[in-house]
This record gives sequence, C-alpha cells and structure tokens, in this order.
Amino acid sequence: MVRRGEQAVSNRPTFDLSPPTPLQFDTLAAGLTADERQVLLDHGTESPFCGVLLSEKRAGVYCCRLCGLPLFLAGNKFDSRTGWPSFTTPFDEKHLAYVRDSSYGMVRTEIRCVRCGSHQGHVFDDGPPPTHQRYCINSVSLQFVASTDPLPDKLDRGAPEGAVWNLFA
Repeated sequence: MVRRGEQAVSNRPTFDLSPPTPLQFDTLAAGLTADERQVLLDHGTESPFCGVLLSEKRAGVYCCRLCGLPLFLAGNKFDSRTGWPSFTTPFDEKHLAYVRDSSYGMVRTEIRCVRCGSHQGHVFDDGPPPTHQRYCINSVSLQFVASTDPLPDKLDRGAPEGAVWNLFA
C-alpha cells in the first residue's frame, strides 16, 4: 500500500519536474478560461457535480490542465459520490505536492501539481481499499488524455511528453 510520502514503485518513465520559466508560465496561464484560472491559480473549487470529467470512463491518464504533467491514471478513478472526480492513488507520488490547508474552518491536505504549483484539489483518508485515499480533484484542473493519444507536451520537453502514454503503462 502506498501512502502519502512513501515512494511508489513504478516502471513508468521519468518526467522533467522542473518548473516552467516565468514566460512559459505566463503563456500557459493566458490560455486558461476564467473558471480554470480561478481554480488552478487562485486555489478555488468548482461546484460539485458540474465537472465534465466526473463521468469520464475511458482508459487514459489525467494531466495537469496548466502544464500537462500526468497526475492520475483512469484505472485509479472511482465514484466517491462527492461530485468531483476521485482517485485512489496518483500517477506518481513525485508529481504532486501536499500542502496543509486550514481554510474554511477545517484542516485538509491540498494537492498541487509539483511542476507548476497549480491547485488540483484535496486528498482525504476516507477512500476505498487498498490505499484508503481519496484524491478529490476539480475537473477544470485536469486534462484527460485517452490511452491511444499522445501526452501533452506544453513545455516542449520531449518524450515521454508528446508520446502515447500507454506505451509506458
């Protein structure tokens, strides 16, 4: 069982986790909608049961909407009945940053993309076995990529970005 802070064992390729340059970041941010900007950059939350990825059932990978880093596999998605896409484990633990969030009178763990720092959602310890984790993620924070399609390469970093992810699964 992999818990936050533990190393996941994986045969997946290594991604360049260095942050985008300020110019790259500004260029990526300029392409966001108002709703995406409010969640990703201002750490907001979309309304429950409205996200376009809530009912997505195809095989694939969920990437950061801002920088394109793979964050979750579709096979780890489950229906938490909370109104947001939920996952039991990340694509790779190193792809997420965990930040204490004490907003709204509660203490939670915020999830951010480790590469660009964009807000994704929160993780809770009430998920299903075997991880007992529920990564509760905003749809507007994610970009779904079908298993037959190439991963986004928004920062022009080359393979494995820009390659079909299923080759590395």
